[in-house]
Amino acid sequence: MAQRNTFRDDEDLEEKINLRDIARVGVYLKPYKARVVRILIVVAAMGCINVVEPYLTKIMIDNAIPTKNLALLGGLVALLAALIVIYELGLRYRTVEITRVGQLMLKDMRRDLFTHIQTLPFSYFDSRPHGKILIRVVNYVNTLSDTLSSGLVNVISDVLTFLITLVVMFVVDWRLALYSLALFPLLIAWVLVLQHFQRRAYQVLSNKQSNLNAFIHESIAGVKTTQTFAREAAQFRTFQEQQGAVRSAWMRTVHIQALMWPGIQTISVMTIAFIYYVGVTGFGAVNVTTGVLIAFVGYANNFWNPVISIGNFYNQLITCSAYLERIFETLDVKPEITDAPDAVALPQVEGRVDFNDVVFRYEPDGRNILNLVDLHVDPGETIALVGPTGAGKTTIVSLLSRFYDVSEGSVAIDGHDVRSVTLDSLRRQMGVMLQDTFIFSGNVRENIRYGKLDATDEEIEAAAKAVHAHEFIMDLPDGYDTVVEERGSTLSAGQRQLIAFARVLLADPRILILDEATSNIDTRTEEALQAGLNHLLKGRTSFIIAHRLSTIENADEICYIDHGQIVERGSHAELLARRGAYYRLYESQYAMIKV
Repeated sequence: MAQRNTFRDDEDLEEKINLRDIARVGVYLKPYKARVVRILIVVAAMGCINVVEPYLTKIMIDNAIPTKNLALLGGLVALLAALIVIYELGLRYRTVEITRVGQLMLKDMRRDLFTHIQTLPFSYFDSRPHGKILIRVVNYVNTLSDTLSSGLVNVISDVLTFLITLVVMFVVDWRLALYSLALFPLLIAWVLVLQHFQRRAYQVLSNKQSNLNAFIHESIAGVKTTQTFAREAAQFRTFQEQQGAVRSAWMRTVHIQALMWPGIQTISVMTIAFIYYVGVTGFGAVNVTTGVLIAFVGYANNFWNPVISIGNFYNQLITCSAYLERIFETLDVKPEITDAPDAVALPQVEGRVDFNDVVFRYEPDGRNILNLVDLHVDPGETIALVGPTGAGKTTIVSLLSRFYDVSEGSVAIDGHDVRSVTLDSLRRQMGVMLQDTFIFSGNVRENIRYGKLDATDEEIEAAAKAVHAHEFIMDLPDGYDTVVEERGSTLSAGQRQLIAFARVLLADPRILILDEATSNIDTRTEEALQAGLNHLLKGRTSFIIAHRLSTIENADEICYIDHGQIVERGSHAELLARRGAYYRLYESQYAMIKV
């Protein structure tokens, strides 16, 4: 699993290439095997043409030209020209189809990454820089483009060309063929030595790129804070440090990568020179005609060109292995909250909720966040949760929505343990509104409709009117069709919360969870909102987390949470009469209001 870290921390690196990661790429190639087969047929035909062309050259030099057989020479030239045209057409087909297959594979990989990330628990996102997650879905997958679009299938064609050429070389003259392979072990040694350093360099580069991306993402999210405290210069210095690390890592990879191509090319030229030397001098009892020697040089090029291409692909593979490591690492993160094998759909609920001696820990060996919480709520009741920050209020309602699973005990709705029903059927009957409301880029209507995708315009407006959002929406330039920016940056905090409230109410949930839902709404708006919500809360089981006690005075029961336990419970009047923790909290807020 990806380790928890910040933009300043490098992630762990695997010492060796994980062949399993490379083999898993084949899973994405499998759906397009019919296309690949057609490509390989074309590639095989092109390989045969590559073999025939040098042989036709040999016949021209050894037979047609010495005897001045113009008919034979003309026929060979015409055949050679036809083969070249066919080869070029095949090359175009291969290039286009390979690119298409590669892009389809990337699409599938990016789809799987995005879909998988949607299933991961809140804890995954809370403990990792979002920039490091984002770079895996976008940058790392894009980096695979050349390898998957051309390299993967091209290397198969190069292997076919290599084998066909090698067989023909041995058929034409096995001695000269053996001399052609004399420097092949040197090539293997060169590649093996470089690959270790190259892989390590690209792993370091991927870490530095990930760190930079995480820092940029964090800086954009916190730009208002940066400007408020006039810390632009400090942010710029950190940015320079991060991008300097990327540049250094990049230059190191370039220096190492640049050694691969010249090495292979030098060995190739040395081999061709050696073939000329052997053929001309008759070294090692080799006795060939000029035509055979010229043909052999052509075969040597056909032999070494695929070797060079395979070397380049291996070069790309080393590069991509560092990114595949991160991509598949993300795909291998197991969702903590999943449907049980025997999970059933939760039927339409009445709204009875039972917390049965619930204990919760974020980590198996961590401290208890909740300690034996026992709470039983009848359908239609409104329960308020109050207490100091960090007491466990949000954790309680998160267990009800099954954003986390209990460590001990159980949470049940209408007698159904929430772990025994499907997540979709559970969450579709809940409406959750958090303090940090999220507004998607789009218009206001689309943001409200997110709660019920098939809602009519009339239903959307009815929900907005119920929460008193309709008035301010109609004052916007285009009303419900007003486009809002990402995260609703063009709206006030209170307006964003009212839109999110309308979204939740539109879903018509049986259980309503409001986590500091009115914290950013002014007192006048809050009073209007409370009036509009009173009839909507009827018949729904509601959990309200609030610091402003004026908003929950009418709750059926108020639970004071502290250190993960319910230390007091009762109605507003009952708790005030006890003069306990709730009374002290109420008195402190009342004193602040008086001041």
